[in-house]
Amino acid sequence: MSGAGRSSVLAVLEDLGFEAIDNLPIGLLDRLAAPMEGEAPGGARAPFAVGVDVRTRDFDPDQLTRTALRLGAEGGRRVVTVFLDCEDEQLMRRFAETRRRHPLAADRPVADGIALERRTLAPLLERADLRLDTSDLTPWMLKERVRGLFAPEGGHGSTAGGPTVTVMSFAFRHGLPREADMVVDARFLSNPHYDPVLRPLTGLDGAVGTHIETDPDFHGFLDDLSALLRRTLPRYEQEGKAYLTIAIGCTGGRHRSVYTAECLARRLEAAGWSIARFHRDLERAEENGDDRRGGASSGGEAPRREADDGPSAPGGPGNSKERAL
Repeated sequence: MSGAGRSSVLAVLEDLGFEAIDNLPIGLLDRLAAPMEGEAPGGARAPFAVGVDVRTRDFDPDQLTRTALRLGAEGGRRVVTVFLDCEDEQLMRRFAETRRRHPLAADRPVADGIALERRTLAPLLERADLRLDTSDLTPWMLKERVRGLFAPEGGHGSTAGGPTVTVMSFAFRHGLPREADMVVDARFLSNPHYDPVLRPLTGLDGAVGTHIETDPDFHGFLDDLSALLRRTLPRYEQEGKAYLTIAIGCTGGRHRSVYTAECLARRLEAAGWSIARFHRDLERAEENGDDRRGGASSGGEAPRREADDGPSAPGGPGNSKERAL
């Protein structure tokens, strides 16, 4: 959608080493993908990212979809179609703030242009590999989200061509994440918010994890969730699903959802999956300057409980039970 952040996403991908091209005519996609003069077919080359919207010359949703499918079938390329979306009210606010005209609303209200564009792009949204909603994302949050999905060190499936799996936390009070394929409610767990010592901390702090693990249902809940994913992730891979987002929510998105997401991510990593982590509403807090609220991570160590040099408590994140699905 126009105004959803296409230029910002292309800039991040360019920083990650992609050849980024905006508004390339669809008829030139085949030429872009073809080997350059002197380049061996199938030789190593930088990945490229192409931005397309309704202003692109010869724009046609069906032609774009056919071209993407053909390029993916030829030469073993991995072609990913990302649809950048945003709520209509947020789009209208962005156009008002930037004082730019909507490309389909030169002589009509912005709302009419957005509605027409949404109808025009509906076939692309239906066929896209990934829908990335930017309504609630600040520029910094969007950058971290894109890095988590496409950075070389993270965001790749357990095998070549496998799905990119994102485990994210969120706050129900700020709304459901629209890109989520699976939503898990962690609000039944014991809430550290009511402990004045733990309230300013987050699920990335060891003391919060210790508190949550005292809930008698936490480990059974994590075991059941892991068992579900152990069964379903390989099937998603067989179906050719390129992206899968698992969203775990609690009321404020600071404690229970964050810790549960980190524990789940560690289990999936131990089972051979490469996981992108994203803490949506910790990012929102950090953008406002609260360093205690942590941030997103796209790999590496999950938070560890504060403990002595001895082994972790039974059932804790350091326990062998925690490291295997």
